[in-house]
Amino acid sequence: MTAEILLQTLVSGVLIGLIYALVAIGLTMIFGVMDIVNFAHGEFLMLGMYSTFWLFSLYALDPLVTLPFTVLMLFAFGVLLYRCVIVKIINAPMLSQIFTTFGLMILLRGVAQFLWKPDFRSVENSMVSGGVKLLGMQMGRPQLVAGLGAILVTGLLYFFLNRTKLGVALEATAADKDAARLMGIDSQKMFSLAWGIGAACAGAAGVLLATFFPIFPDVGATFILLAFVVVNLGGFGSVTGAFWAGMLVGVIEVMGGLLLGPQYKLAIVLVLFLGVLMFRPQGLMGKA
Repeated sequence: MTAEILLQTLVSGVLIGLIYALVAIGLTMIFGVMDIVNFAHGEFLMLGMYSTFWLFSLYALDPLVTLPFTVLMLFAFGVLLYRCVIVKIINAPMLSQIFTTFGLMILLRGVAQFLWKPDFRSVENSMVSGGVKLLGMQMGRPQLVAGLGAILVTGLLYFFLNRTKLGVALEATAADKDAARLMGIDSQKMFSLAWGIGAACAGAAGVLLATFFPIFPDVGATFILLAFVVVNLGGFGSVTGAFWAGMLVGVIEVMGGLLLGPQYKLAIVLVLFLGVLMFRPQGLMGKA
């Protein structure tokens, strides 16, 4: 095995890990602000992928062109879902919250299967199709653009959280809900915003992923499992932790598949997940 193959595999792991990170950031945002685990988060990604596919198929709109629209659409959907469903279970027991978001997952997946059938679809011949040679390595242009897009979206979210009043209020709510409420921050508005941002992040990941990954109703299940691993590894509620952990999981998955075989790559990630749960349950960047 040559150094060139190892380097190319490492780069591929980082690129797919950036997508994992973007999905996980949306998940950890919701948990960090509301302490609710959203099992329907993968279906937000699925909806983003289908939105990309139909806009491309019906109107010949390239995924990069439709990215802002899909992000806004998923943001609105997340806010609507919070105000219609989640707001009723905020103070409910944890089991009720789990069953509600799990039920939403089954509902959204079932609606997708009813509307679009369980067929595999794909976005072909888009603006980012093809390959590119960079530093002597042959890489897929869709994967490279998706990785750069994930960095851009994550950077914008980081700027929003740390450089705007609304973002700081959101972070304050995540840190201490009661103290934030005493300071005049509307917690309901922050909860609604967190769901919108979480859904938008998953939608953005779905658009970027649709350029090179098959689209089908159960696609969210593939990524939500890895998103939970990333969130656990980075620390629940930590956006920065989710970003770095996403790349780490991507590299471990791809390198494990290369060294041990593709059939073992998911098992390796799950072993890592169990190891973190046993020895550092708060995650690498979570608070003890």
